[in-house]
Amino acid sequence: MRNPPPEDERALHERVLQHDPVAPTDVFKTYMELIEKVLRKMGVDEDAAHDSAVEVIWSYLDTPGRYDPGKKVSLFTYLKRAAIHRVVDKRRSADARARRTHEFVRSVEQGARTPNEVMEASVRSREAVDQLEKGNYLTERDRAALRLILAGEVSTEEIAKALGLPPKPLAELRREVKRHKDRLMKLLERFGKEDSDDES
Repeated sequence: MRNPPPEDERALHERVLQHDPVAPTDVFKTYMELIEKVLRKMGVDEDAAHDSAVEVIWSYLDTPGRYDPGKKVSLFTYLKRAAIHRVVDKRRSADARARRTHEFVRSVEQGARTPNEVMEASVRSREAVDQLEKGNYLTERDRAALRLILAGEVSTEEIAKALGLPPKPLAELRREVKRHKDRLMKLLERFGKEDSDDES
C-alpha cells in the first residue's frame, strides 16, 4: 500500500474538517495499514501497532484542526510521527513501571538490611501473593511463574515453561515472558502497596 498523493490527502482532510460522515471510514482505510506497517518495522508487536494506529487516527478525527497542511507535512507523515511518539511514550511508561516493580521485588527479595527488615519484606510479599490467590487473580500457571520469579529465577525458558507457553523463537518467547512478568509484578506491586497503605 502506497502513501496517498498530496492532492488526495488535502481533499480527505477537507472532508474531515467539513464533518463528512464517510470521511472517518476513508481515513481508517487510507492510513491504518500504513501506520501499522511503520510501527511493525520498529519492532512493535502486532496488537500494540494496531492499538496505536487506532488511537492516533481517532485523535486526529477528534481534533483535525491540529493538523496544519500549510506546514508542508503530509497527513500521513503527521499521523506516522504521532504514532511513533505514542509508542515511544508507552515504552518509556512501561520501562518506568518495570523499574518501579523491579525495585519493589528487589526490596522484597534482598533489599532489606536487618533480619527484621528481611522478615518484614518477606511477610509483605507473602501477604500480597496470598491476597492475589484468594481473590482468584492468579491461575495455577501464574502462581508457578510468580514463585519462580520471586525465587530469583531469570531463565526465560523456565518461566515460559511454568506459564505453559508453547515453543517459540527465543526473541518472541522473551517478549511473551516479559509481558507476563510485567503483568504479575504489577499485580504484586499493587497488592504490596495496598498492604502498606492499610498498615499506615
